[in-house]
This record gives sequence, structure tokens and C-alpha cells, in this order.
Amino acid sequence: MRHLRLFLLLAAILAATGCSLSTQRIRKADAVVTLTVDRQSNCARADHCAQPSALLDAAVEADAASTDARPVHVATLLEDGETAMAARINLIRAAKRTIDVQTYIWEQDDAGKLVLDELVQAARRGVRVRILADQLFSFRDAGLLAGLARASDHMEIRLYNPTFHSARTPPLEFAAGIICCFFKFNQRMHNKLIVVDDLIGITGGRNYEDRYFDWDGTFDYVDRDVMIGGPAAKAMGASFEQFWNHKRAVRLTHLRDVNRELVRDTDDPRHWTTPQYENPERVATMVADAENPGWIADRIQRDTLRLNRVEYLSDLPGKTDEPKRREARALTRHIMGLVRNARSEVILQTPYLVMSKPAKKIFSGLHRKPVPPRVVVSTNSLASTDAFAVYAMSYKHRKRYLTDYGFEIYEMKPRPANGDPDALEGQSNDVVTPPLLTGSGSGSGASKTGRRAGNRLVPAGPPSESTGFMALGGRRVRQGPRTRPAPLLTQGVRFGLHAKSIVVDDTFAMVGTHNFDPRSDHYNTESGVIVYDKRFSDRLRDSIMQDTRPENAWVIGPREKKIPVLSSVNEFIGDVSERLPFFDLWPFRYATSYELKPGCIPMRWTDPKFFECYEPVGDFPEVDVSLKLIYTRMITAFGSSASGIL
Repeated sequence: MRHLRLFLLLAAILAATGCSLSTQRIRKADAVVTLTVDRQSNCARADHCAQPSALLDAAVEADAASTDARPVHVATLLEDGETAMAARINLIRAAKRTIDVQTYIWEQDDAGKLVLDELVQAARRGVRVRILADQLFSFRDAGLLAGLARASDHMEIRLYNPTFHSARTPPLEFAAGIICCFFKFNQRMHNKLIVVDDLIGITGGRNYEDRYFDWDGTFDYVDRDVMIGGPAAKAMGASFEQFWNHKRAVRLTHLRDVNRELVRDTDDPRHWTTPQYENPERVATMVADAENPGWIADRIQRDTLRLNRVEYLSDLPGKTDEPKRREARALTRHIMGLVRNARSEVILQTPYLVMSKPAKKIFSGLHRKPVPPRVVVSTNSLASTDAFAVYAMSYKHRKRYLTDYGFEIYEMKPRPANGDPDALEGQSNDVVTPPLLTGSGSGSGASKTGRRAGNRLVPAGPPSESTGFMALGGRRVRQGPRTRPAPLLTQGVRFGLHAKSIVVDDTFAMVGTHNFDPRSDHYNTESGVIVYDKRFSDRLRDSIMQDTRPENAWVIGPREKKIPVLSSVNEFIGDVSERLPFFDLWPFRYATSYELKPGCIPMRWTDPKFFECYEPVGDFPEVDVSLKLIYTRMITAFGSSASGIL
């Protein structure tokens, strides 16, 4: 009876929400928007009162110097949240014609409100602004979106893939989406992109939320973007256009809950006003820096490279509709090709070390070469990740990664020595990991010292990108207990890795949204910039390798075989257990985490002197005993079949 009631409930949800709106209802909402939209314009100049920007000027110059045979680009790695936000504000204020923004998550915390306000102001001076956000974890407030639909006649917002034609997906509808239309519901738009005037664009790992821009007091992301000016920006704009015009990009008036808000009160006088920020001083400082030519020159321009060959690649929208179409997985195919042809070295940074079948085949083939290339992987530890379910899959296959693929794995510490001081500014070391069963603050962006250093609100704090299906979607009061990081033994601000980058043979480098996992391969649409320049590759390589240093990461290596017979028996049982799709319960794994001993120099786990210079610190160092550990081991034992959707 319980299962029957659940089935009937889901059927009722599908019946109530699965139908699209009538043409009459859509026309009525469109009429409301037409009659009430804010048409104010605070600029009569042809350039729409664009502010001067050295970043945009450099892109204009590069584009003018380009030819079909020899393109010219300017490229800048944005390694910390401060420069990543300042670059966006600077470019938005410098836009003369168009701004196109594409993202997976858009929260209404300080970072999300600031960028949204900047875009509204740009629209009100006459710039055409388009925002395309994945529906599942963006906005999620019909009233807010109804207001934004009328914030400016030069701005339009669409949501990608709203399975039940609504802006918000409550938990029961989330479950119904998985049951009724798994492939459609599971295909998310993971692209992140902002393009200004089709001349300069930014792509990478960052969404619009505090945790991506060094603005959170408990959990910050180590992330990375790349800013590209020149002909590649036109490819960015063309990709955005494909998504914008796809059938899964839905106008706000076509969404049931937003439509209802618009039709309910046709003379609603609300328009977008300056947001109220939790930390207005920090926002004001950021805006001042973004407008300061000296700050921009010192923090961003001096790290800009002038180079030639750059490619922007993106999967096609509706990726799961035509999975056999080659263009549908353009970025994935290109990355696989780069790795397959590696000769000397592959440097990979990903938050989630879960290999797809094609990736396993490629790395296995590389390892079997007479002289295999070195493969370095920078990823999260259980202590640093907020995606413990995904980490459990990585933990399960540690031996395979070490022995079959030859990986050198470095798992980030939750408080690395190169944690960005901007993220720690004003924070106390007394910040405690939230209790397991209570709400916590939303996350934020992060970076490092060793690098270049509407106002109706809903509760902020969605899960990370990887944990969407573990969080059961819908309305959340901050982060739920299953999506927060594991409790730690120590106190303080925590960092987690979110950057997605790869360097092959010091000559090819990619920065983008692809996590190098089954979800990125088969379900989410992904995008990224591939740069063919040794100087750029060297900079990116140095940045990733810094994250693997002993003060910033633990080394994953095999356990020392101290008791010959028992150690061999343990390894045999562990091998059998690991290869089981279920009941992988053997607690003594082949590999564990290691810390460098004082006075020793870093070395690879394959070095004969490894055990002399490294001491084991346990499978889950710094993690307190909690339900998170139990969950992790349970998913390791029983959840391998779900690795493709986690």
C-alpha cells in the first residue's frame, strides 16, 4: 500500500504539473510584461555610456590584428575569486552592445545579487542583456523572476530544461522527474560563460554564488576561469546563441509559476532596485577595484598573454537527445583526443575523480606504453569535498588508479597553506564546522596566495554542482545535511577544489567546466577553452602543481607491506572486493593517504624511498567520525552502479 500511495502521488504530480501552458495564458503574461516592463533609459549616447576598460580595449586590438590565417588573442587566467568578480564587473560596465551570460547556478546571495544588479543597470543604459541559467539550481523564486521579467525592456532571462514547466522544482517533482523522464531531467546545462560585445568572454568553473568568489565564511572554492579576447569570443557568442534558441531554453512567461505571478497582479509596480547586501562594505570595495584602472592593470592585465591559437568548444544543447551525434559531445571528444596523444605528461585537476569508460580505456592504454607519460591528478579529499557521494566512488577505485593507470594522486587538504587570504579576511579561526543536523551558511569562491593572489529573496545555499541529485532538489534552507562537507577534527575556514583544467605535454591546456567524469561525458553539456601555447600551459601547470605540494595536499599511495603473508592476503581480498559492483565491504584498502615527514623532499609514490619519507595518516585524514564516514563507506560498497549520475 505504501508503494501504491507513492505511485499515485507521483502520478498526481505529473498530471498537475506536466502540462505546458495554453497559448492564451502565455499571451496574457506576455501582454502584462509589455505593459509593465521598465522602459527607462539613463543614457542617450551611441556607446550606451560604456565605461573605459583596458580589458575590452585589449580584446578589440587583438580582434583587429587578427586574420583568418593568423588569429590574435589575449588570454588571462583568473585564479582567485576577487579578480574573477572584478573582471566581470569591469566588462559589464564597459559593454557597448551586448552581454550574454550562461550559468548552471545563480543564487541570491551577495555575489549573485551584485552581478544581477550590474546586468540590470547595463540593460537600463541600452545594452542588450540575455541570461540563460539551468533551471534546477538557479533563482528558484517565481516572484523574483516575475519582477526581473519587467526590470528592463533590454533584458531577457530564460531557464534551461525546466522539466515540469516551472522555475522551481520541489522534492516530489524532483523524484517524479527521475521516474518519468530520466534522460531529459538528468541532462543539465553545466556551461558557464559571459560574453561582452562578442569580443571578450570568460569561461571556467565559477557559478554565481558567494562560494565561488571568496565571499563565504565557512566553505570556499578553489576555482579557475580564463578570460579570452579576440576571435574565439565570436565562437563563444555563437555557442550561446545555439543554447538560447534551443527548445529547452524556456521564456519566463512560459513557466507555470512565473506566469501565475505575472497574471495574478497585472499592475504590479515592482521594479528592480538596488539590492540589500549582507556585507555592503565588501561589495563597495569590489566595485571600486573593478573601476580602478591601476588595480585592473596590476591584478589582471600584467598576467595577460598575447597568443594565437585558441579554441572555444561546447557540447550541443539537448545532449542526451542525440547521443550518437559527434557534435553533441564536441568538448568531451576533443579532450579525449588530447589525452590519448600525450607523450610525456598529463596534469589533470578535477574535483571529482570518477573516470568514465572511455577515459579508463585511454589512461590504461597510456600506462601500457613502453615509456608511459606521467599522469598527475589534483583532486579533493573527503575533508575538502562537499560531494562525499562522488568521493566514495573515487575511494573505491584507488588501487586501479594507481596500478592500472599509473596516476599520481594528490588530495587537497581542507585548509591548504596557499588558501587565499582574501577568503580569510575578517574571518576567525574559531569558525566551527556546522553540526550535522542543522542549517549552515552558503558557500563561496576561493583562491590562493601562490597564484595571482529583485529583490525578493529565497534562502540561499544550494548544493555543489556534483551533489544536485543527492540533495533532492527543490526548496532548501541553506545546505541540507547530506550536501555539507564532512565534520572535521579542527576548526577554521575550509577550502574545496572546484577547478577543472588539464595540461598535456606542456603545449596544450584546457580550462572549462568539464569534470572529466561520466556525468560530464554523457549527461551535462560542457564548455571550455583550449589554448595551444607553451607559456599559457606552463602557467596553468605551475598553478595545478602548487596544489599538489605537501603543505596543500596529501599523497595517495599503497600501504606498506610490513607482514608479507598477511599483507598479500589482505591485498587479494581487497582486489576481489573492489571489483564487486555490490558488497564491497572489505575495510582494509590497498591505498591510503600520506604526509611528508619533516626534513624530507617530495617524491612520487613509486620512488623506492617513498616509505622512508612519508607516513600514513589514514584513509580520511582530518575527518571526524560521523554519519558522513558511514555514508561514504556505504556508497563505496553499494553505489558503484550510480557513478554515472552522481
